[in-house]
Amino acid sequence: MSVESVSAQGFARESLAVLQHVIESAQGDVAAAADLVAECVRAEGVVQAFGTGHSQALVLELAGRAGGLVPTNRLSIADLVLYGGEDPSVLDDPLLERRAGVAARLYELAAPNPQDLFVVISNSGVNNVIVEMALHAKEHGHRVLALTSLAHTRAVPAAHPSGRKLADIADVVLDNAAPRGDSLLELPGGGSVCALSTLTGVMLVQMTVAEAAGRLLAAGERPPVYVSANVPGGFEGNLELEKKYAGRIRRTAS
Repeated sequence: MSVESVSAQGFARESLAVLQHVIESAQGDVAAAADLVAECVRAEGVVQAFGTGHSQALVLELAGRAGGLVPTNRLSIADLVLYGGEDPSVLDDPLLERRAGVAARLYELAAPNPQDLFVVISNSGVNNVIVEMALHAKEHGHRVLALTSLAHTRAVPAAHPSGRKLADIADVVLDNAAPRGDSLLELPGGGSVCALSTLTGVMLVQMTVAEAAGRLLAAGERPPVYVSANVPGGFEGNLELEKKYAGRIRRTAS
């Protein structure tokens, strides 16, 4: 890649090409993912979304946002402190994502119902807490939807003692098409700049939500969708929709 390609226009051009590839190549996987989401909503389940690091941006894209599905819940390592009573200093551990037992504790704190769907998001798909969460969900009978980079996960060794990666465990895998290491533009002399996975991940999340909503509409069911709280009546309407899931999503009272 030339020096001239390391620019705003270079990134826009390269990333749009990957986005177009994702749109065209992921249709079958998005349809399968939408089936899982629609089945979960239809069964009065909650979509439990989990990721660490920058993958939390995609958890927020799915859980609790305007235009998104109401029965969604954000799981986070910070839940150890917010809901589990751990000292905040536990979050200072840079290797917390690799510690055994963390995902099991987060699952316990979430107290999911059997019909809940787990969406586990990780670009690498190999960190211990990510794999442990997917395994724990499967062991408890949940379906698992993964959003990951197959290029990255295939290029690095497994870190979990089982030797498995997120993509090995999930019922459906959405490939964000990000390169190994995530950054898109190669630098002269080595290295790269400008991460891609958030852009493609957002596209895959919203394509899945749209397709799931379409399935519910085709079945004669109105999708439970958030309206922006910053439009008249939005806040009040959202509270009414959330009542059905009271105590099961962290935005509601127990």
